Amino acid sequence: MSAALRAQLFLCLVSLLSGIGLTRYIEDIDASDGLYSLISLAQKRDSEDFIFRRPLRCLDMLATEGYFTFVATRPQLACAAFIIAEPSEVIILELSDVSIDCSAGDFIKIFDGWVLKGEKFPSSNDHPLLPHERYTDYCSSAASTVSGRSSQNVAMIFFRIHSPESGFTLAVKKVNNPFPCNIMSQNPEGSFTMVIQHQRRNCSFSIIYPVEIRLTDLSLGDAKNNEISPLRQIWPGCSGSGDYVELLGGNGVDTSKMFPVADLCFSLSGLGKSALSNFISLAHITIIIAAFYSFIFNRSFLF
Repeated sequence: MSAALRAQLFLCLVSLLSGIGLTRYIEDIDASDGLYSLISLAQKRDSEDFIFRRPLRCLDMLATEGYFTFVATRPQLACAAFIIAEPSEVIILELSDVSIDCSAGDFIKIFDGWVLKGEKFPSSNDHPLLPHERYTDYCSSAASTVSGRSSQNVAMIFFRIHSPESGFTLAVKKVNNPFPCNIMSQNPEGSFTMVIQHQRRNCSFSIIYPVEIRLTDLSLGDAKNNEISPLRQIWPGCSGSGDYVELLGGNGVDTSKMFPVADLCFSLSGLGKSALSNFISLAHITIIIAAFYSFIFNRSFLF
C-alpha cells in the first residue's frame, strides 16, 4: 500500500474514533515521526530471521508482524491499537512483559474484531462468538502471558495505564485463513473472491472508503428471482430465500445498523454485471456486502 493510502486509512479511522475520545492523544505523537509512521505496514526483510520491533503508541494501527512495546510516560486512560491483516489472514496477539496494576484500575483487553464509535465489526449477528466471548482480559487471567486469536483479519487491544514506566509488549503474528469471512478491506480499490463452503453463516466484506462496486460473479445455493432493484428496506423475497447478498451503506461498521441499498438472491453473470455496476456508485458512504445463511457461496467483485 502506498504512503497516500496509509494516510487515507488512518484518517478514516480517526474520523470514526472521534466519537470515543481517543483522538485527543494524537497530539502526543512526535511530529518528526510523520503521519505515516502511525501505520506499520509490511517491512522489507533482509533475512528470514528478521523480527520487526518498535514502540507502541496510545492510539496506533498495526499491519505487520512483530513486537510492539508500550511504556507509559504519564497516565494513559483511553488507549487502543487496531491491528489489520490481509483478507486471507487471521491475527494472533500475545501479551508479555506486562507491568500494570490491575487493582488500581489498569487493564489490557484483546478484542476479536474492531470497536469504532461504540459499534462492533463484525456485528454480533455476524460473529460466531457471543459478545462477551470476544474479549480476553489480562487482569482476569492468572497466566503470565495472555494471547488471543481473531476470527477475521482485524483485531484490537484496549488498555488503560495510570503509572509512568508501566507497560507491556504486544506480539503480532498472522496465519493463513483458507475460508475468510467478515473482512475489513485496507485498500480503496481492488478485487476479491469470497467462498463460503458448507457453512450456514453470515459473512461481510467492509470497505471504509467511498467506492463503486462491480459484482463480476455470483453463485448461490438457492435462487428465486432474476432482478436487481434498489430498495429502502429488506425485501422478504430475498431475506426468505436462504442464500442472498445484501449491499448496505452507512457511516459506521455494524451491519445491523446500516441501511439496505440492494439485495440479490440469484446467480449473477452476463448482463447482470454491468447493470449492477451502473446502479451502485455510492460516494461518501461505507459499503458492506453481506451474504446471509450461505451454504455454498461464491462471490467475485471489483471495487
